[in-house]
Amino acid sequence: MTITSSSLKEHSLLGLKELSAAEISSILDRAAYWESRTEKKTPILKDCFVANMFFENSTRTRFSFEMAEKRLGAEVLNFAAAASSVEKGESIYDTVRTLESMGIDAGVIRLKPNGLLADLAQRVSVPLINAGDGNNEHPTQALLDLYTMRKHFGELKGLKVSIIGDIKHSRVARSNLWALQKFGAEVKFCAPPSMQAPELAVHAPYVPMEEALCADAVMMLRVQLERHAEGLLKSADQYRQEYGLTEERAALLPPHVIIMHPAPVNRNVEIDDLVVEHAQSRIFQQMSNGVPIRMAVMERALK
Repeated sequence: MTITSSSLKEHSLLGLKELSAAEISSILDRAAYWESRTEKKTPILKDCFVANMFFENSTRTRFSFEMAEKRLGAEVLNFAAAASSVEKGESIYDTVRTLESMGIDAGVIRLKPNGLLADLAQRVSVPLINAGDGNNEHPTQALLDLYTMRKHFGELKGLKVSIIGDIKHSRVARSNLWALQKFGAEVKFCAPPSMQAPELAVHAPYVPMEEALCADAVMMLRVQLERHAEGLLKSADQYRQEYGLTEERAALLPPHVIIMHPAPVNRNVEIDDLVVEHAQSRIFQQMSNGVPIRMAVMERALK
C-alpha cells in the first residue's frame, strides 16, 4: 500500500479539533456499519501491517485497537516501551522511523510529551493514529463517547454534556469538548480549582457540582491518584464527597440521563462502586463501542 504525502493527513487521526463535523460523522456512521456485522473477521486489511506503539501504559485502548485490527485481518505488531530500546535512550522518533523502515503500513501511538505527535506525523510517511498524547487529545475515546451518546439519544445537537474531574490533565475532556461543540452540544466542566484548565474556560464554563448534574450525559473522569504527590488531591475520600458521583447523587439524576466514564475507574473515588453498573450507566457499552470505532478509524487509515 502506498499513501502519498498529499493524502497522508486525511488518513491519519491526530485529533478531533481539526476535523469537521462531516468527517467525524462519517467515522461514526462507518462504526455503526461495523457494529452491525455479525462475523468476527472481515479481512479487508489482510495485506497490511500495523504497529501499536505505546510509550505510555495502556490496557483498554491497546486491546481495543488490537481487537479492531485483527477483526479487519491486519497483521499486528505490538510495541512495549518498557521492553524496548527506548529504555536505553533511543528516541521515540527513531523508534517510529525504525518500524516504518521495516515496512509497517500504519502506526497507532500513545505518548506522554505534548506536541511531539504532530511533529512525528510530519516526518514519517505512514498514517499515524493518536491513542492519547500527553494532555492534548485522545480522539478515538471521544469518538466512542460521541457514538455512545448518538446511539442513545439519536443525535448530538442540543445535548447538555457535563465533564467532571481532572480537566487540567485530561486529553479525553479536550477531545470531547472540540468534537461535541461541532455538533451543537453544550459542554460544561466541573473540577476542583487545582484541576481546572483555565485556558478552556472560554470554550466551556466551569460550574458547581449541582449544576453539572443537570445534564443529559454526565461524564466522570478518572482521578489520577498518582497526583497526590503534586498536592492536587488532598484525599480520595474528600474528592468523593465533593466531586464524586455517589449513590446519593446518582439517585437524583432524571431517568433520561446517562452516566459515562472513559475508564479505568477508581471505584468509590470519582464514582461509587454500585453506580458503575447503575441502570443509567453506559460505561461498559462505551468499552464495547470502542472496537467498531477503531475498526472505522483503521479502515480510514488504510483504505
